[in-house]
Amino acid sequence: MKDNASVFKTIGASNHTDTDREPNDYYATEPIAMDLLLAEESFHHKVWECACGEGHLSRRLKAHGYEVISTDLIDRGYGRVLDFFRVTEKFDGDIITNPPYIFATEFVEHALELIGENHKVAMFLKLTFLEGKKRRIFFEKNPPKTVYVCSGRINCARNGDFEKYESSAIAYAWFVWEKGYKGSPVIKWIN
Repeated sequence: MKDNASVFKTIGASNHTDTDREPNDYYATEPIAMDLLLAEESFHHKVWECACGEGHLSRRLKAHGYEVISTDLIDRGYGRVLDFFRVTEKFDGDIITNPPYIFATEFVEHALELIGENHKVAMFLKLTFLEGKKRRIFFEKNPPKTVYVCSGRINCARNGDFEKYESSAIAYAWFVWEKGYKGSPVIKWIN
């Protein structure tokens, strides 16, 4: 029988082992994730990728013609170093990122504070982001407009090392909020 840590890692609940988790929660998103989102959803021409890592998603946004502002708390050789949570001025555009999962709710809340009415926030998150009593309260106040469930597995590679981490057992989705939206979320499947 497997030990508990192995079981948790297999089901994607690796927060049960602090030593195995990347210290800054940097798990780069396979760029195909952005293509899947942009095939379904359009965004303001100006986009802020506020946890850009090495630029995997930012580069894909630029390839699709978006004006992209790329920032990250840690200098990974791409974008500008900036603490997203210290920003208080409004952003006239949309915010799209794969945030550090340990701060996912905080990223969504802060992004929604920074954007204007009818602007969008898109976050690439584990499907389990839908769970939890505290999140239910958050979702009731801030319902996403659309949740795009990835029917195939998208890889989020630790430290951006896609050669070492070639696959994933974790289910992900793009959660898209439109500021001011108060209806029920629409669930769609992509890829």
